Amino acid sequence: MVTNTSGKKKTAVARATVRDGEGRVRINSQPVELVEPEQARLKMLEPFRIAGDDLRDGVDIDIDVAGGGFSGQADAARTAIARGLVQHLGDAELRDAYMSFDRTLLVNDVRQSEPKKWGGPGARARYQKSYR
Repeated sequence: MVTNTSGKKKTAVARATVRDGEGRVRINSQPVELVEPEQARLKMLEPFRIAGDDLRDGVDIDIDVAGGGFSGQADAARTAIARGLVQHLGDAELRDAYMSFDRTLLVNDVRQSEPKKWGGPGARARYQKSYR
């Protein structure tokens, strides 16, 4: 059985394919062990630490991530992995474990950065006014 899921964070979008296998996890066609920085790698593998590493041995996961920075991509991949595992296994207990740990494992973070407006260097900040 093959399961397709996705995860989003800011402008990063991750699409995951979960199938029965030997425990391979690939991010953009390279093993997750090669992902740098280490903080992002640990973030991506969080769903396995909560579910138990023995669960990883039964599935292969391929993830394509695009957009955003390394941190946003890590969060998007993490959501895609967690959703994929819950959907693939159909395990309500696993879903509850993820929800009690961190809701963003299964629910996308919908916050986006505010667009820049005229009259200032950013979304809210204004240029300084000189009186003299």
